[in-house]
Order: sequence, then C-alpha cells, then structure tokens
Amino acid sequence: MRFDRDEAKRTIERVLALRQDGDLEVELLARTASHTRFARNEITTSGRVEDVTLSIAARREGKIGTVGTNDLSDGGLKEAVGRAVGLRDLMPVDPEWVETLPPQSYPLFETRDEQAGRADAADRAAGVKAALTLAERRHLTAAGFYENNAEARAIGNSKGNFGHHVSTDVEFSVTMRTSDGTGSGWASSYSPRFSEVDPKPVARRAADKGIASAKPREVPPGDYTVILEPAAVAALVQTLQFGALSKRSADEGRSVFSKEGGGSRIGEKVAHDTVTLVTDPFEARVPALPWSGAGLPNRRIAWIEKGVLKTLYADRYWAAKTGVAPTPSPGSLVLAGGGATLDDLIASTDRGLLVTRFWYIRTVNPQTWHLTGLTRDGLFLIEKGKIAAPAVNLRFNESPVVMLRNIEAMTSPVPAGRMLVPAIKAREFTFTSKSDAV
Repeated sequence: MRFDRDEAKRTIERVLALRQDGDLEVELLARTASHTRFARNEITTSGRVEDVTLSIAARREGKIGTVGTNDLSDGGLKEAVGRAVGLRDLMPVDPEWVETLPPQSYPLFETRDEQAGRADAADRAAGVKAALTLAERRHLTAAGFYENNAEARAIGNSKGNFGHHVSTDVEFSVTMRTSDGTGSGWASSYSPRFSEVDPKPVARRAADKGIASAKPREVPPGDYTVILEPAAVAALVQTLQFGALSKRSADEGRSVFSKEGGGSRIGEKVAHDTVTLVTDPFEARVPALPWSGAGLPNRRIAWIEKGVLKTLYADRYWAAKTGVAPTPSPGSLVLAGGGATLDDLIASTDRGLLVTRFWYIRTVNPQTWHLTGLTRDGLFLIEKGKIAAPAVNLRFNESPVVMLRNIEAMTSPVPAGRMLVPAIKAREFTFTSKSDAV
C-alpha cells in the first residue's frame, strides 16, 4: 500500500507549505477495499476499490473552513487550500472554538497484516465455496459478504503535530435461510488478520442456527430472563459510545448518567459489580487508532469499573469549560466477562430466551438510554435449562444500562464485530410485541 510514514508526511507537508495565514490541519486516508458478495447460493459481485482522500481545514480566529480532495497534484492541493481558506473567511466565529492542537505523542499499534492487505477474490474463493457448498448440502439459501481492507491514515497540522497509522481488517458474515422461509441463522467473524477468519465454521454456525430456528413457536411478549450471545451484547453496548458516555450530555441533564439536580453520576454505582467496561486500544483483538477523532492520543480508559461509573468523555471545549482534562472519545470497547460457558448460562435458566442478535436498533429515550429493536436470525425458548423450541421474533424495549445492572452471569469475552464482549445472562429484559421478521 502507498503512503508509508515518510510518503504520508511528505504529502501533508506539501499542503502545510501552502499556508498563508492562520493554521492548517490535514488528514490523509489511503484505503484499499476488496470484497466478494454472494446471495441465493451464488457469487453476485466481487470488487476492489483504491482511493486516497485529503481533508484540509483552514483555521483562524475562531473560524474554520474544510474541504476534501483526492487530487494530490501541486495544482490540486493549491486549489483545495484556497477553497478551504475562502470557506473559512465566510464562516461566523465558532463560540466553541479551541486552538489548533499542539504536537502530541501517539502510541504505536501494530495492526497491519500483509495477507489481509493483498488478498483478492481468488484468496476469498475457497471460503465462499465452503459456505455455498454447505448451504446446498443442507438445502439452505445462503447470502453473505467477505471483505478485506487496508488503510493508511495520517494527520498533521501547522503547529507541528503529526501521526501515522496503518491497519487491516477482515470480516466474513453469512445468513442461512431454510427453504420454507421460516428459519434463519446468522454468524460472522472479524479480525485484523486474514488467517484468523475461517468462513467454514462461521457458515456451519449459521446453518445450524437456521435449521434450528425453523417453524418457530409464538411466545407472548413480556419480561424474560435472556441469554444474549456476544453479537447481541455488542449491538446494545456499542450504542453507549454514541452519546451516553458524554460528560457534556450528562452535565446538561440529557443522559442516563445525568445526576438529579445537576452534574453527572461519576462515582455512582450504575451496573452490576461484575461489570467493567473499558476502551483498550492496546487489545490486539479490537481495532484502534493511535488518536481519537479530535487528535488526542488514545489510551486505556475505564468507563465503568466493578459497576461504578469512573469517567465520561469530554472533548477539548467541554473539558476546558468544566475544568477537567480532555478525554479521547470512546471506542475499542472491551466488556470484561465471567467464567461461565454458554451451556452453563442456558442450563441455569428455568425459563427464558436465547437471543442470537438484535437488528434495527433505535433510541427511544436518551435520558434513560432506552432502545428498541428486533431479535433476528435465531430466537429460542429455554425451559428447565434446555432449549425447548425456536421462538417467533420479538421487539424489545430496554436500556443496556438496565441490562448491565441485571446481569446474573457471563462467559469470557470474545470478538463480536469491532468489540470484545461476553455472552450475558440478565433478568427482566423487556419485550413489547411480536415481530413478523424472520
């Protein structure tokens, strides 16, 4: 891939050399994305995209103008800087302006895998064939996506800050449906390394789920003890990084972590004793950048530790306004687990529901962080410690904060999407209606 550290720095310095007044901030993203898509048991598309984009922000006296370009010629860069400056001068003064970031010290993460960076359709063919062969042998209909991406990112500004990072990621996901249309199973695998994503066992899990979920039984909505598989846990917990963990939202009374009468609930018990939720960019199984969106160095941050809210995210503006140190934004989330197995969680449940994953999740109330969404691709009724029958899908209306408070047991954490989470057994999880989705 182009744009190793030296080439990326030279490109950014060519932009910074065009500065005439104020400051310039530059972000470079060079990306190669390659994929194979399949549906109805045959490959439908295969593609590869290579692109480079530069984002240039001109800053002066509270005003910011930003443009993007992929024309890296001398003339293209000069035109882009000129447009950024022109936009800047038209903008009103930003009341939440912060000065251009001074030089930072970024951690080094080694997340590039050569095979993931160069793999093409031929390298992915064996994995896709294994999934399609399995689908045909078991009379299922398969659809899915197999992709591998490589990125080089760099940031720099006229104050002397510079950072560079290369990464790769690979993901295979597949849905298997029964021929009568009543059963559906899904599974996926993600890793920064190509060799660690094996489509065959992923397809087998999806096929087993699809067959087991056929001809589901209706169960009434209501409060259930649930066993949430890691994909379902990740879908709920990841939403916390999109506002709930914001100190500003809490301070302004807009968050589940707002304190009655003002301020935040930092220092209060908000979850079960076993819950520890951290950002950990040094965890090799989850992707991370050396810097957060605002350019602050990433670091390990405990958001919730042993059930106690330890800190909240504060950007540079809100940190200065409230007299605290700024915090990198949440990402690379890791939820610590327990020592149980999935079979243990099921065996210890007298009556409950096993959830493969959630779908179409939307926020209902930010002040309680209540969400709504649907179960999908495998919902099962548990009776007397055993899976009794597949169940018709349900709509849930629940807060992940309540779910974290009602935990009864957990497995060890595993990768789920771009997080590391366990399967969870939690009581009193609320389902509000039946869903016709399969």
